[in-house]
Amino acid sequence: MLDVAVKHAFKGFALDVAFKAPPGVTVLFGRSGSGKTTLVNAVAGLLMPQQGRIAAGEWVLLDTAKHIRLRPHKRRLGYVFQEGRLFPHLTVRQNLAYGAWFAPKSAPRADMSRVVEMLGIGPLLDRRPAALSGGEKQRVAIGRALLSAPKLILADEPLAALDDARKAEILPYFERLRDEVSVPILYVSHSASEVARLATTVVALDAGRVMAHGPAATVLGDPSVRPGGAREMGAVLTARILRHHDDGLTELDASGHPLFLPHVAAAPGTGLRIRIAAHDVILSRTRPEGLSALNILPGTVAEIRAGDGPGALVALDTAAGRVLARVTRRSVAAMGLSVGDQAHAVVKAVSVAATDIGVSGV
Repeated sequence: MLDVAVKHAFKGFALDVAFKAPPGVTVLFGRSGSGKTTLVNAVAGLLMPQQGRIAAGEWVLLDTAKHIRLRPHKRRLGYVFQEGRLFPHLTVRQNLAYGAWFAPKSAPRADMSRVVEMLGIGPLLDRRPAALSGGEKQRVAIGRALLSAPKLILADEPLAALDDARKAEILPYFERLRDEVSVPILYVSHSASEVARLATTVVALDAGRVMAHGPAATVLGDPSVRPGGAREMGAVLTARILRHHDDGLTELDASGHPLFLPHVAAAPGTGLRIRIAAHDVILSRTRPEGLSALNILPGTVAEIRAGDGPGALVALDTAAGRVLARVTRRSVAAMGLSVGDQAHAVVKAVSVAATDIGVSGV
């Protein structure tokens, strides 16, 4: 269990955050200035908060009430930055060995061969960082962090400096970390796609406070929580791959309902998380016919939240999970939608980006 409670006041900004999270990836999600980096600095020991307690299981990093304030080098943290920050004069093998060199002698050692296999960096071992892509550098940085035998891994927007292709390359490795490594991960992001794919727990921050926290599907499916703004709204569905079709589509079973996506490179039976952006969802009172859109999910209107402008968010609970639809208030009125009504969510198969599809981990 990750236990964080921190209070610290700056001129013009106050951080007051408290949450507990189970093992896995805990994502701090929010816009710039929400307090994400300040909180990570407190966990890392780069900021000593005026009041607080930070612990990973029984490992206590900070407890101001008990005058426990471990210095940064004593906190047993693995840190993955926005850029790899590898030693340029060392090979990949030597960079990994440097992380292992910092592991306490009494700590259980991660097996280097397993870490190398999990991150797919075997062919890179004799290269130097200058010969690596951005995604390869990040994988090596993750390996170095794991081999230091950390009690907690901090990842501060580790994909922010990468282009979309490199992000798509490295996201599956973070999914493997979540599912195969017992070390808790505190991950900072302002990307809804990353949050939807990776998070075991989401802590949504705004102006130094916790807006909401809980499982990704719960937090991202709440229309009142908008840490990334209305354009970033989107809920998370879970489904399982049924089969791959010759026309390039993958058919999923979404709790008894078929769901079609562009080809997903995973075997039948694989569980997936799919983020459906709210602005890609159309609502219909009755089951529509004669449409090009392949995905139609029936459900019940759970909430309608009007914005300050012409828009509204409608939360529809389906068998596969909650879907959010970003529509106009005029459409809500014209359809006569109310909480408890039956409706259908319509989603084009090609509207779901590859970066919004990840392995569920269950």
